[in-house]
Amino acid sequence: MTHEAPLPDYDELTTSAIQSQIRTLDAEALDQLLAYERAHADRPLVVQTIEHRLDALHSGESPSGGDPTGAAPGAGESVDVPRQTDGHTDAPPVNPPSHGDPTNPAQPRD
Repeated sequence: MTHEAPLPDYDELTTSAIQSQIRTLDAEALDQLLAYERAHADRPLVVQTIEHRLDALHSGESPSGGDPTGAAPGAGESVDVPRQTDGHTDAPPVNPPSHGDPTNPAQPRD
């Protein structure tokens, strides 16, 4: 019996991409995917993830909307993060250790 994965390029997907994409699948597709995974790579984390999702569906959850063939969020995309150029950040100030700043050669060290 040949098992086919219901997700395109499944064998190239990362575990996190699989976790994202299986939320759109129904129980029948998840059963098919589980059989495929067990017959091929049999990755414990992926098998466990699919089994947990199947349990959730059997407990009354519904598949989420979305396209299971679409790219997972962040897959293959670069995110353009704006840089602040005014020197201001939202990070807390860095306080040097009580024995001084180890990068300052003018301060004595212990």
